Amino acid sequence: MPDSETNFKKKLTPEQFKVLREKSTELPFTGKWLKNKEQGMYSCAACGTELFSSQAKFDSGTGWPSFDEPNNLKNIELKTDSSFGVKRTEVLCKNCGSHLGHLFDDGPTQTKKRYCINSVCLNFEKK
Repeated sequence: MPDSETNFKKKLTPEQFKVLREKSTELPFTGKWLKNKEQGMYSCAACGTELFSSQAKFDSGTGWPSFDEPNNLKNIELKTDSSFGVKRTEVLCKNCGSHLGHLFDDGPTQTKKRYCINSVCLNFEKK
């Protein structure tokens, strides 16, 4: 049975809940994973689903961790987001439906993708 909002509220910090469940965003250049250069796997802070490998991470200069592709496309859901009068692509954890960030088509690698993800939405396990 999927977690209820009450269960998410119990297991997440207030900032995590606000971003993951209420679709907020953390302030740029404040996230703990922004400058992380260790090798490992980033997973959803709400449910533990593996999302991004450190090998896909790059410094976009935007203030949020950026990745050029997910570890497994089956673990990510993309939705159109027209909030704030701007059309963007929202990135969600497919397992628990939590908001992670947004996808942009301006990445510097061959994929041309930039998954701009809030640090607070991620846990990291060092390889």
